[in-house]
Amino acid sequence: MVTTKKKVFIAVAGNIGSGKSSLTTMLGKHFGWKPYFESVENNPYLSDFYGDMKRWSFHLQIYFLSHRFTNHKQIVESPEAVIQDRSIYEDAEIFARNLHEIGNMDNRDYDNYVALYHVMMEYLRPPDLMIYLRATVDTLKKQIAKRGRSYEQSIKQEYLEQLNRHYESWITNYKLGPLLVIESDDLDFVHNGKDFQNVEKLVRGKLGM
Repeated sequence: MVTTKKKVFIAVAGNIGSGKSSLTTMLGKHFGWKPYFESVENNPYLSDFYGDMKRWSFHLQIYFLSHRFTNHKQIVESPEAVIQDRSIYEDAEIFARNLHEIGNMDNRDYDNYVALYHVMMEYLRPPDLMIYLRATVDTLKKQIAKRGRSYEQSIKQEYLEQLNRHYESWITNYKLGPLLVIESDDLDFVHNGKDFQNVEKLVRGKLGM
């Protein structure tokens, strides 16, 4: 493990199945950064959402927004170096926006959600580095099938394609701080040590380590 003396705040962004949690775990262990993970296993809305997106979309997005805001605030106020699995920005810029555009969140709920999100943004300091794991839908589908979460198996290809389009739009316009885009289709940083070393070097370079 290589520990960093200064406090840093790293966020790992990417679509469902892109490898965010694995990379968060590995970089956290390697650099001695405290990991913050997305609330999935204890999420009271997730399985209902995948069964009926229109009925549960607003509830799910508010849950994620609240959880992520709390984590983000804790991270900024903590003296520790931290790496976060998925950022609060993705909740609004990717997932809520997509649900609204495809008709699974109505205008009233979406406007309410966006207004709350913008208020929260006034109180949050951006990450010192945003890492974006770019992956094609074929890669995402393989990863989703491999990890075997029952509630994810019904995710349609079209939904993943829509999310990818929003991710590309968001990351193209990301101006909050340093950004590292990693092309992950041909990487296996979990099982291939050389691939992880290459990612680790890219992260070091962006952080000036």
